[in-house]
Amino acid sequence: MTLAAHDVLAFDVYGTLVDTGGVVDRLTAVVGDRAGAFSDAWRQQQLGYSWRRALMRDYVDFGTCTAQALDHTAAVFGTTLGEEDRSNLLATYRRLPAFPDVAPALARLAGEGRRTVAFSNGPVAAADELLVAAGVRDHLSDVVSTDEIRSFKPDPAVYHHLLERVATVADRVVLVSSNSFDVLGAKRAGLQAAWVRRTEAAVLDPWGVAPDATVTDLTQLVGA
Repeated sequence: MTLAAHDVLAFDVYGTLVDTGGVVDRLTAVVGDRAGAFSDAWRQQQLGYSWRRALMRDYVDFGTCTAQALDHTAAVFGTTLGEEDRSNLLATYRRLPAFPDVAPALARLAGEGRRTVAFSNGPVAAADELLVAAGVRDHLSDVVSTDEIRSFKPDPAVYHHLLERVATVADRVVLVSSNSFDVLGAKRAGLQAAWVRRTEAAVLDPWGVAPDATVTDLTQLVGA
């Protein structure tokens, strides 16, 4: 581990604390054995919409991006979603499960006296609902949302907003994320970054920017 002294660990939510693949079981009832591919495509379209919205300065909240991405993915897969299936899928996305390492890691970090916050594209109320349902909200001191400035990661403005909310300087904050674009965004804004490599297939974008630490499990941050 090469993390320098820090005041705050800021955890990305989707894909880092909670598993976006948690919709696969529900999707299986709708699209059968294409559920895994559908879930991956939905997630990528959701992110793509957030990036376009941020670049175009045409903001809608992350829940709207998620719903529109679902509709687009269904059309690509040639699937007609009934209102009940659509509502159930969106409800499932609001109650995604935490990865198994998350609660133990956050509890141990809190026991060390670390200040931990969630840092999400989702609005605060939505992120709170998600983290409570996942059983990990009590381990986090706060939720910071990009919605508060009407943009999305990796817009540099959202990382500066995070710094304002946690009231410290960039090199005293570690952004913890499984998302390569988030790691790059944080580094570009001057923060430290820990990349959570949740699968062996995950690769960083080849931009010549390295995270300050790479972990496969959040418990590896304990004592860092």
